[in-house]
Amino acid sequence: MFSLKVWPHCFLPVAPFYLDSLFSSTAALSLCGHFMDFAVLFREKYTFTSPHRRTSAFYITAMSRKKQNVSTTSPVPVEPPPKWFGPTGPISEDFPEEEDLILTRKLTETLQSYDVYESKQELQHRETVLKKLETLYKEWLQEMCDQMNVPEVVKAKVGGKVLPFGSYHLGVHSKGADIDALCVGPGFLDRKDFFTSFFEKLKAQKEVKDIRAIEETYVPVIKLTYEGIEIDLVFGRLAQKSVPEKLNLLDDKYVLGLDKRCIRSLNGYRVTEEILQHVPNVHNFRIALRVIKLWAKQRNIYSNSLGFLGGVSWAIMVARICQVYPNATPATLVIKFFKVYSTWIWPVPIQLHRVKNCLDRNIWNPNVNPSDRCHQMAIITPAYPQQNTSVNVSRSSLAVLTEEIERGHIVAQEIQQKEANWSKFFEKQDFFDKYQHYIVLEASYMTEKQRLEWVGLVESKVRILVGLLERNRQISKAHVYVKSLAGPRKANKKDGKSRMWLVGLDLKEEVSAYLKDQLFCVLCTFTAIIHNMAEKARIQVEGVSITATYFTSEELLYNPKCGSDPATAPPFYTPTVTAGKQGTKRQAEPQPQTPAKKLKADKPPVSRPSIFHPSTPTTSASQVLTPKARKRPASPHLTPTASVSPSMSPSPSVDPKVPRRPGTPALETQTKKPKYDSNLPAKELLDLPHCLTASVPNVRRVVKLQLLSRRS
Repeated sequence: MFSLKVWPHCFLPVAPFYLDSLFSSTAALSLCGHFMDFAVLFREKYTFTSPHRRTSAFYITAMSRKKQNVSTTSPVPVEPPPKWFGPTGPISEDFPEEEDLILTRKLTETLQSYDVYESKQELQHRETVLKKLETLYKEWLQEMCDQMNVPEVVKAKVGGKVLPFGSYHLGVHSKGADIDALCVGPGFLDRKDFFTSFFEKLKAQKEVKDIRAIEETYVPVIKLTYEGIEIDLVFGRLAQKSVPEKLNLLDDKYVLGLDKRCIRSLNGYRVTEEILQHVPNVHNFRIALRVIKLWAKQRNIYSNSLGFLGGVSWAIMVARICQVYPNATPATLVIKFFKVYSTWIWPVPIQLHRVKNCLDRNIWNPNVNPSDRCHQMAIITPAYPQQNTSVNVSRSSLAVLTEEIERGHIVAQEIQQKEANWSKFFEKQDFFDKYQHYIVLEASYMTEKQRLEWVGLVESKVRILVGLLERNRQISKAHVYVKSLAGPRKANKKDGKSRMWLVGLDLKEEVSAYLKDQLFCVLCTFTAIIHNMAEKARIQVEGVSITATYFTSEELLYNPKCGSDPATAPPFYTPTVTAGKQGTKRQAEPQPQTPAKKLKADKPPVSRPSIFHPSTPTTSASQVLTPKARKRPASPHLTPTASVSPSMSPSPSVDPKVPRRPGTPALETQTKKPKYDSNLPAKELLDLPHCLTASVPNVRRVVKLQLLSRRS
């Protein structure tokens, strides 16, 4: 023992370092409990005169506080930090009550009544098809190794996998849905070989139908139908010689150093897998997502290509609700979905986890990338590189989405208060009575190959037409009907067919001649864009055409109850419309639907307004839009043309005393030399400003030359 007068001076200078090393573990604290008691009593009794007084006192006090929380007999287990499935903690962790379980049971019964689930035989058929495709893909890899003289050691371990992703991998696919699949290959393969050699191998299979390769797109894809199932195949290479059997593509090392197209192809599977790993209850997530997808399809807001939200966007939105309500039932998740997003402030992003490297220019970041600041909505993928899945959403489609989500929130509250049932939640949208003005876009074709290429091109670019319409200040909203409609069977020739799309317009003021001139300019610009894209994509334009026409709601007739008996109902219903009298005797109001009178020989026929009707009375999805028009002579050069409205611009060739008929349907531009008549109300193309005709020189060059020679 040594005296207390000597011990403090010799101990305190080294006490900070000694105590720090001595009490670094729980065991050391338990062994030195008596020493800490002595140190605390010593600190209270004696006054420190050492220069290390403050530091020593700090360490002794801190260690004494630790000692109070640690048992001297056994260490207390440290509780791990709470695990969150999202960037923030949950809003509520309440467990479901009996009412929530009853709502979920009723929701499941309603969902089954819509026949969205596949049978076991259909599921097994999908699995069999995927196995056959993977076998073909591995055979093709072996053939490519032989052609490239790859060593046998590498050839034996080259591997190859076909991984499904999208709605099928999420487990929420419906009947008749397609399958998205990723073909993973080694790094020594060329992407061009996949779209040439493997494409030919697939084409040679008798089970394959309607196969086509689309390379000039954001994610290059091969589309085909295998044993009745539509499949989209994308190709991704790894920066290694072989593809292992156990492959974890969620590791970011597989995407580092790859080209952009491979990263986009791999991200389809990576995003789907990340979504499943970021939800607390996969079963509840799948039921809730099925409900939201069915609701979006019934309300005509389920389409990524047409400017709304696709399957990935809806899945991320539902997964975020599952994160903040981890213990909720599917019915509660659906109700909370509309409650949260009805008050969401766009474009505040929706993310499933925080982004680690915010300065990476490859990810979505409006602070770094100026182009990301223009997005109307931001629904960010969870896999690197994080991208916005709602980049196609426009100002009009955002207004439609917000309106439908608010309507869903009102219905969900009524269901929760037992004032309505789930059937009201899935009511279809009445698109054809919602607007007073419409744009009818028609793409006609002759062969099945043209249907796959030409119609697919037009449908993927309809959102460009919406963007052009939104630039007009007099148009407050342009709403696209997401389902294409079957057009008239004689659109171009006797055996010609067509598909149509409708765009509903909300105007801030009444329709004027100036507005119709602007609409004509927009339609001409859009048809020229489509024609130029078809030339770049090397799509055969002979026998195809595209027309865009303006109609009012009175001219666009709708009869959903036509032919209640499917056995006796006609294939389509077309009420006839009178052609009208001569110029000065025309009435100012639209004429009623009466049988057309026989036209005189000296009167050129006038095109009729489009008639909307269902081709199959039992289902509204098969509704057909059919314009009743006269038979025109075939043009020697069949090129896309825009329809010309008869009241688009003034014409000096028309008698100024003739009153202008309001709401007259648009007339298609004649491709042969027209016969002019002063009594006709149609305005000639030459009378329009030069900027309108200059945008589509390939479309009406013949007509323009004829008119110029006449005026000269």
